[in-house]
Amino acid sequence: MARYTGPREKISRRFGVALFGPSKALERRNFPPGQHGARAGRRKKSDYSIALGEKQKLKYQYGVLEKQFRAYYEKAASQRGITGDLILQMLEGRLDNVCYRMGFGNTRQAARQLVSHGHILVNGHRVDVPSYQVRPGDVVKVASKASSQQLGMRALDLTQSVPIKDWMTVDREKLEGTIARLPEAEEAESLVNVQLVVELYSR
Repeated sequence: MARYTGPREKISRRFGVALFGPSKALERRNFPPGQHGARAGRRKKSDYSIALGEKQKLKYQYGVLEKQFRAYYEKAASQRGITGDLILQMLEGRLDNVCYRMGFGNTRQAARQLVSHGHILVNGHRVDVPSYQVRPGDVVKVASKASSQQLGMRALDLTQSVPIKDWMTVDREKLEGTIARLPEAEEAESLVNVQLVVELYSR
C-alpha cells in the first residue's frame, strides 16, 4: 500500500501550512527548510509552480500519491458537477479521512493506521483499505476486540474537543458513527485552491 513516509515537518514548512496536523516546527520556523529557506519567499513563482504546489499540498493533506490522485481527478472530470468539488468529496469520503473526522484518530495518518491494521468495521464488516469510499447510511465502527477498543477510546480522548461534521453522526459511547450524507466541498475546509489543481490537470 503506497503512502508518503518522508519527513512531514519539512513538507509543512515548505508550503507554510500544517498539512499533517499541528506542527511545532512550523510555529518555530515559519519559513521553508534549507540553507536559504528564509529568503525563499522573495522569489516570484510562475502560475504553473503555484498550481503544482496546490496539487502537492492536497496530496499530502490526504496522504494520496500521484497515481491515485490522478484517478480521483479523472473520475471527477467524467461526472456531472464541478470537478474540484467532486475531488474534495471523494477525498473526504475516504475511510481513513472519515475515521479522522469521527475522532477515531487525532491525525489522518493515525486514522489510516487504524484502518489498515484492521481495527475498523463498515456495516459490520472489517475493512482495511484506507481509500474505501463510504456512502450515505454506512455505519463506521471500531472493532469490538480489546486492542481496537483501547485505541479508539484513546483517540477519542485526544479529539473530544474537535467538533463533528454535519454530514455524519457519532456515538462516542459505542465508538461508532453513521454517514448521513455526502459532504459538501466547503465542509472539507481545504487548505488549497482546488480550481488551480483542476486547471493544472486539464492542460
